[in-house]
Amino acid sequence: MDNIKNIIFDLGGVVIDLERGNAVNALHSLGITDSDRLLGQYEQKGPFLLLESGLITASQFYDGLLPLCHPGTTCVDIQDAFEGFLVGLPLQRLRTICNLRRKGFKLFVLSNTNPVMYNHWIDLAFRQEGKSINDYFDGIVVSFQERTCKPDPQIFKNLLNRYHLNPQETLLLDDSEANCNSARGLGINAIQIKKTGDDSFSAVCDILEEEGPAK
Repeated sequence: MDNIKNIIFDLGGVVIDLERGNAVNALHSLGITDSDRLLGQYEQKGPFLLLESGLITASQFYDGLLPLCHPGTTCVDIQDAFEGFLVGLPLQRLRTICNLRRKGFKLFVLSNTNPVMYNHWIDLAFRQEGKSINDYFDGIVVSFQERTCKPDPQIFKNLLNRYHLNPQETLLLDDSEANCNSARGLGINAIQIKKTGDDSFSAVCDILEEEGPAK
C-alpha cells in the first residue's frame, strides 16, 4: 500500500453493517414470498435490481411491489422492511474516515445502492455528528445514478475518469470478491474486506492511517 493516494469505499458490508436476513424476513412477512430469491447479499434481482440500476424510480418500485403484499401494506411498510438490510454505521468508522482524510488521502464512495436507502437511512446515518455524507468524501458514485452496478467495469471507469484518478494509486475496499476482481482488472488495488481479522475495516484502515498517503 506504499503508493496509495486514493481510497474507494464500498458502503454496505464495509462502512455500513448489513443483515440480509432481516430484510428477507420482513419483506416475506408483508407478502413478498420470493424475497429470498430477489434480495441477494451482493446482487439483487427483479424490481430490486431495476431500482439499484436506476432503471425504475422509487415510485415505480413501490407500485410494482404493493400488489404482491398483503392488503393494507403501505409504501412506508415496504421501505422499513427493505431498510432492515442496513443495521448500523458505527460512529468510530465515521471518525476513522475523517482521520484518513486529515492524513491527506482522497476518499471516494463506489456503491451499489438505491434511492430508497440512499436518500433516507444512509443519509441519516451519516448525519450522526451533524455532517452529511458529502462532508466525508471527495466524490461519490452510486449505481442508481450511473445506471449500472458493480462488478460492471464501466462503473469503476466512471469513477476513475470523473475524478481523474490513477488506478495504480487507488485502493478499493469492498466486501465482494467479484467487485474486487473487476477493479483489479482495471489496475485498481483492491482488498476484500472481512468482518474480522487482518482484512477487517478497522485493521486495514489502521495500517493506512499509520502509513499515510504516498508522497
